[in-house]
Amino acid sequence: MAAAAQPGSPPLSVVLRGSAGRRRREQIIRAIFFGAASLSILVSIFIVLSLIFEAINFLAQIGLDQLVALGWFPRRGLFDLRTLFVGSVITTGIAILVAGPIGLGTAIYLSEYAQPRVRRIVKPILEILAGIPSVVLGFFALTWINPQLVQRLNPGAEGFNLMAAGIGVGVLIIPLIASVSEDAMRAVPRSLREASYGLGARRITTSLRVVFPAAISGITAAFIIGISRGIGETMVLAIAAGGSGGSIFQLNPFEPGQSITAAIAALATGTDQVRGASAAFPSLFFLGLILFFLTLSLNLAGDVFVRRTRQRY
Repeated sequence: MAAAAQPGSPPLSVVLRGSAGRRRREQIIRAIFFGAASLSILVSIFIVLSLIFEAINFLAQIGLDQLVALGWFPRRGLFDLRTLFVGSVITTGIAILVAGPIGLGTAIYLSEYAQPRVRRIVKPILEILAGIPSVVLGFFALTWINPQLVQRLNPGAEGFNLMAAGIGVGVLIIPLIASVSEDAMRAVPRSLREASYGLGARRITTSLRVVFPAAISGITAAFIIGISRGIGETMVLAIAAGGSGGSIFQLNPFEPGQSITAAIAALATGTDQVRGASAAFPSLFFLGLILFFLTLSLNLAGDVFVRRTRQRY
C-alpha cells in the first residue's frame, strides 16, 4: 500500500507513461491507422479530380447544344442528359414505390408484432436477401417480372422497359430499407410504448403515432440509403431496361430507356476502348461526375434532415 504523504512534504507524483518500448509500439500502430485514413481520403480526392478533369475535357469537345438532343447516343455525338436523368428518376421512383411500403411494413412487423423467435429467424434471412447479386435480379426482372407483372398491366409493353427494371431495383432495396428502419424502431425506448399502452392505445396506434415519429430520423436515413442504392444500381437496369446502344428521350415507363449508370455500363462494355465519337470516352467521366454530385447532394440533404429531426432519449 502506498504510504500517505507527510504534512509539509512535497506532493507525490506518479508517472503513468509506461515503458519506452510500449510507447514506440503505440506510436507505430497510431501511424499505421493514420496512414490508412489518409490513404482513403487521398484516393477519394484523386478519383474526384480525375472525374473533374475528364469532364472538363468532355465539355471542351462538344457544344452545349449537344447536351439537349433527341436522345443519348454517344457514339453518334448525341449526349442528351435529360434522357438519362429521366430514366434514373423513373426507375428510382418505381423502386421506392415498391420497396418503401413493403420494407416499412416489414420493419413495423419485426419491431412491434413479431415474437422474439420469429424475429431471430426472419431478420437474418432478410439481411441475406440484401446480398443477392444484382445481375440475378436483372435476369429475374427480365424473365419473370416483365412477362408476369408488367405485360399484364400493359400488354403493349416492350420486352425491355423501365417499369420492369424499376420493380427489380425495388426488390433489391426492400431488405435494405426494412433492416435499417427496423433497427431505428427497435432503438425507441420501451418506456414510450408502455406509456402509450397505459393510456389505452392499441398496438397499431402505438406503432404509427409513437414509435414511427420517434424513429423518423432513422427511417429517413433508410429511405435515403435506398434511394442512393437505386440511383447507383447498374446491372438490373443494364439487363432489364434495354437501351444498350442508346435511348431516345421519353417519359413512358413501359418503353425501353437508360439510366446514368446503365449508360456508363453500356458504353464501356464489349471492347477495351470506347469507340465512336471522339467525345464518347470522356462522357463516361462526365456521367460519373454527375452521379457523384447527385448522390453527394442526396446524402447531404438527408444528413441535414436527420440532424434536425433526431430525438435523444
